[in-house]
Amino acid sequence: MEFQLIKQDPLTGARLGKISTLHGQVETPAFMPVGTLGTVKALLPEMLQEAGVEMILSNTYHLYLRPGHELIRDFGGLHRFMQWPGPILTDSGGFQIYSLAPLRKITPEGVIFRSHIDGREHFISPQLAVEIQEALGSDIMMCFDECPPYPTTFAAAEKSLALTTTWARICRQARRGDHQALFGIVQGSSYPALRRRAVEELVDIGFDGYALGGLSVGEPKDLMYDLVQQTAPLLPERSPRYLMGVGTRDDILYCVGQGIDMFDCVIPTRSARHGLLFTNEEKVVIRNARYRHDEGPVDRNCDCYTCRKYSRAYLRHLFTAKEILAMILGTIHNVRYYMRLMENIRAAIAGDRYGEFTRELLSQEK
Repeated sequence: MEFQLIKQDPLTGARLGKISTLHGQVETPAFMPVGTLGTVKALLPEMLQEAGVEMILSNTYHLYLRPGHELIRDFGGLHRFMQWPGPILTDSGGFQIYSLAPLRKITPEGVIFRSHIDGREHFISPQLAVEIQEALGSDIMMCFDECPPYPTTFAAAEKSLALTTTWARICRQARRGDHQALFGIVQGSSYPALRRRAVEELVDIGFDGYALGGLSVGEPKDLMYDLVQQTAPLLPERSPRYLMGVGTRDDILYCVGQGIDMFDCVIPTRSARHGLLFTNEEKVVIRNARYRHDEGPVDRNCDCYTCRKYSRAYLRHLFTAKEILAMILGTIHNVRYYMRLMENIRAAIAGDRYGEFTRELLSQEK
């Protein structure tokens, strides 16, 4: 993987860049739809491409449990298995194990946990996390980390960070080739001093990119913004900066302005499946009776397949009738909305007007 920093907005920290991988290029700032189990729910790979998606995220933990990384390796890797030709980033599974806290036990060697599927006991070490991701053949792998809960004490966060740093060193040593990038993950909970320490330790180890983890886990929004603002500038300028699991429109706008290059979140796809569709002016709850006779598209400014072809009235009918097509058409729109957002963000940075663009966009919402 190579990262090219093209330019930075002169009045903010917003950066324009390009990631090059064996499976294609990704323009940054970029948003990755989440394909946890090797599929972005409700969409074919061709639909993702038509929407402008360049890279997706899949999850090590879930693919390890089902169908198994050995099977995917035998099929030639995840790209071939799921028929997605573009770049793939795989999360290490640390956050998923954290979110299943009652089912896990952390040891210095790794994590013992019980499957949420059948209750069977498993063990994932940093070495195995890398081995799984190498079998999946992702373009970007993530180090195995521990994600502490919020709130937590300084002492507990410091202990957790020490473990994450140890695991990062092991992951770096376990990587067998250089055709897959490996990102380190900055933890440290809500403590700026620990976040700074994490950056220093990870940069000393040396990774292809760096991620901010352990955010959007229940902390106040202002605190998350403060931590991003303080930590992002500490990361190497010539490496991609990835904010994990954060993805509302306003979060993206703010964090791009702090120098973040990559985002992922389930918000656009999950919201679509529940009938919440995004526009710059409003959030459309498509089941509402007000749309029963609405002949217009979800968003008159959107060029997605759904908005070109179908009315709000028809989409409301599909959702109230619980038709599968409702989720497909809704997801097409929301994913394209996010891709257009990122395209407009990149154009604003290129034109040295990111701050102005952000203010204009935020002023449009009713």
